Amino acid sequence: MDILQAIWLGILQGLTEFLPISSSAHLILMRFWFGWEIGDPQAELMFDVALHVGTLIAIVVYFWRDLTRIASAAFSKSPEHAVDKRLAWSIVVGCIPAAIVGALFENPVEEFFRSQYAMIAGLLIGVGLLMAVVDRLGRKERTLESIGIPEAFLIGVAQAFALIPGFSRSGITIVAGLMLGLQREAAARFSFLLATPITLGAAVWSFRKLFKEGIPSEMIAPMLAGSATAMVVGWLCIAFLLRYLRTRSLMPFVGYRVAIGLATLAKIFWGG
Repeated sequence: MDILQAIWLGILQGLTEFLPISSSAHLILMRFWFGWEIGDPQAELMFDVALHVGTLIAIVVYFWRDLTRIASAAFSKSPEHAVDKRLAWSIVVGCIPAAIVGALFENPVEEFFRSQYAMIAGLLIGVGLLMAVVDRLGRKERTLESIGIPEAFLIGVAQAFALIPGFSRSGITIVAGLMLGLQREAAARFSFLLATPITLGAAVWSFRKLFKEGIPSEMIAPMLAGSATAMVVGWLCIAFLLRYLRTRSLMPFVGYRVAIGLATLAKIFWGG
């Protein structure tokens, strides 16, 4: 992989990690569409982990004040910190389902789905249509501060499905939030806050395995370039989506998911 490919994939990761269109699906399908294969599946996973570290840094930088405030309230006994304390423990509980599923099934899922292009395309379309229905029918009345432990757990269960390429972590958690009556922006904000600890845990776990096996020297520069690009683009994308969802619907993302899914299916079955 050369630096330009790494930067392009970093841009793709930064955009698709936070927009509800599935970053893992795009990273896999981009290689399928353009033949950008590193050659070694382990090296591909290594590069993808580096990209996720870039978007993790983007979340931490963007939500630094919120994360600090929420974390400091976790064990507070002060009534004025009650809302942030509940939110802190809601985030902890919301991470449990994805952590369990990831620990048990991460490797089998990655090995199976990285070549299941038709299935990924189908999930892009199917989850996109579900997103359209929920976006239209959801009450969209509740704020971020109204989220409690039960709602967080349900959103966390939805997040566990994001291990499968095509679901989209932000997409499926925003859908779950809308089903629970959250406003669009509140659902997206909780989705991003929930992503921080689970992405950090996954990155630490993955890098622990990668460093044990060693990182090829030729992969270091592409990994750094891709990660830095994903960080910058991801930060901009978070800012855009939160502002966009204050007044607008998810329908453009639905249309995009369906279009990419159909185009992929067409390439598989008729494009050769």
